[in-house]
Amino acid sequence: MSDARNVVLVHGGFVDGSGWEGVYRLLKQEGFNVSVVQNPTLSLEDDAAVTRRVLDKQDGPTILVGHSYGGAVITEAGNHEKVAGLGYIAAFAPDQGESVGTLIAGFPTDGPQPPILPPEDGFLFLDREKFAASFAADVAPELAAFMADAQVPWGLGGPSGIVSEAAWRNKPSWYLVASDDRMIPPPAQRTMAERIGATVTETPGSHAVYVSNPAAVAGLITQAARSALRETTAVA
Repeated sequence: MSDARNVVLVHGGFVDGSGWEGVYRLLKQEGFNVSVVQNPTLSLEDDAAVTRRVLDKQDGPTILVGHSYGGAVITEAGNHEKVAGLGYIAAFAPDQGESVGTLIAGFPTDGPQPPILPPEDGFLFLDREKFAASFAADVAPELAAFMADAQVPWGLGGPSGIVSEAAWRNKPSWYLVASDDRMIPPPAQRTMAERIGATVTETPGSHAVYVSNPAAVAGLITQAARSALRETTAVA
C-alpha cells in the first residue's frame, strides 16, 4: 500500500476537527499519513477551498473522508486529482445542483428531528440541552456535554451551498451508516449511499459515531484505501 497511504479527514457542522482524534490515532498506527481539515464552516465554497489546499499538499493518492456536512464538502472538493476514493461517515452526499438544505427538506418528518435553533446573526447552533441525545447519544456524557458547550457556529452558507460537480460520480465511494443516528435518519443515509453506488458498512452508533466508535470508521477507511489502490492498479 505504499502508493495509497494518505487520508484527509473533513469534519461537519457544529464541531471541529478535534473529534477525529480517535480515528487519527488508529490510522497512524496502521501507517497512514493523516491530515485533518479545519473547516471555517462559513460556506460550502470556502470549506471546499480549504480542503483542496490540504489535498494539494498530499504526496500521492488520498482517501478523502467526510462526516455529516463534511460529506457535502468532499463531494465538492473530491474531484481533486489526488483523491483516489471518498469515505462518507453518516454523511450527506448531494448531487450536482443539490445542497445539504435540499437533502434535509426531503427527510422524513415523522421521526427524530435535529434540534437546530433559529439562525442567530447568520449562524446555526444546536440546542445545548438536546445536543447529547440527538448528536452524541453514545459518547461519554462528560465529552458530549463538552461538545455541546464547544459548538462551532455553522454559517448559513454551509447548508445552503450548492454542489457544482459531484465527485462520487467519478470516484469510488464508501459509506458508513450509523444505525442509531438522530441527526441524519438512517433510512436517508441508506438511500444516499445506494444512490452514489457506495460500498456500504452499517454499525450501531449515534451521529457522532466517528467519536464513539473510531475503530469502525478507521476500518472503513482502511478498506477504502486498499480497494482504491487495487482499482488504480487495475486501471494502470
